[in-house]
Amino acid sequence: MPHPLLVMFELHPAFPETSRTLGDLALCHVRLQADARFPWVVLIPRIVSAVELEDLSGADRGALMQEVVQAGAAVRAVGEVLGRQVAKLNVGQLGNVTPQLHVHVVGRRADDPAWPGPVWGAGAAEPYSDEALERAIAAAKRALAL
Repeated sequence: MPHPLLVMFELHPAFPETSRTLGDLALCHVRLQADARFPWVVLIPRIVSAVELEDLSGADRGALMQEVVQAGAAVRAVGEVLGRQVAKLNVGQLGNVTPQLHVHVVGRRADDPAWPGPVWGAGAAEPYSDEALERAIAAAKRALAL
């Protein structure tokens, strides 16, 4: 039986503007960030009104951590198909701009445009080419078994 709060979940309107749908894991809706400079997946727990990690039950926090690990594999797969092998995974839960609880999993490497600083505020997002977007989505979905 699905978690009772999953049924009423609505995605914040900011996400479709900046990312593409990959699918749903047990807890989270998963999206590929639309910035070709970085292999980047966003996890959004499908829990109504969740803003902070403390808004999740202990079991849901554990599930989220498992899904962060899965997202890391997806980020590495995206980096691989784009010819940008991921050297380091950055995981962040900020929510300063978009209040709905979400976790970023970003693949980093020493030659990326924001290294070693954070990706936020480091230049403008670069769109994927249609072909690269298709390959990135397919790789992420394979890694996530979606």
